[in-house]
Amino acid sequence: MKIDDTDRKILGELQRDAGQSLDEIASAVGSSKTPVWNRIRKMREAGIIGAQTVRLDAEALGFEATFFVLIRTSEHEADWQARFLRALRERPEVQEAHRLAGDIDYILKVRVKNARAYDAFYQALISEVKVHNVTALLSMEEIKATTALPL
Repeated sequence: MKIDDTDRKILGELQRDAGQSLDEIASAVGSSKTPVWNRIRKMREAGIIGAQTVRLDAEALGFEATFFVLIRTSEHEADWQARFLRALRERPEVQEAHRLAGDIDYILKVRVKNARAYDAFYQALISEVKVHNVTALLSMEEIKATTALPL
C-alpha cells in the first residue's frame, strides 16, 4: 500500500497518542472523521498499523534497572538457535532482542527491578542455552526512548 501525506499525518498523530478520538485526529490532519477512519482501517488491513498498546512507566512500577546484554556464542546450529529464541520470547524481562553483524552475535534489552533480578534472569538463561560470552551493561540513565518512526 502506498501512503500519502495525509496518511503520514494520521500515522504521526497515532504515534503521538493513539488514544485520541477520531474527531481529534481528523481535526489535527485537516480532514473529517469518516475519511480518517477509512484510511486507518486500510492501513490496519495492510499491516502498516499493528496492535495498539499503552506505554507504562517502568520506574513507577518498580522496574528500575535496564541492562543491555551482549551475547557471543560459538553455537550456530538450528536447534541451538531455536532454543535460544524460545528462551528469549518466554522471558518478559527481554524487551528487545537483535541478532547482529560483527563480533557480538546478539544484543538484548532487559528491564528488571534490580541487579539481583538481572542475576536471576541471567542464571535462568544460561541454564537453558549454552553461550560463549555474556557482557551486561547497566544503563545509568535513559536519554531518549521512542517507538515513533520518522515519517
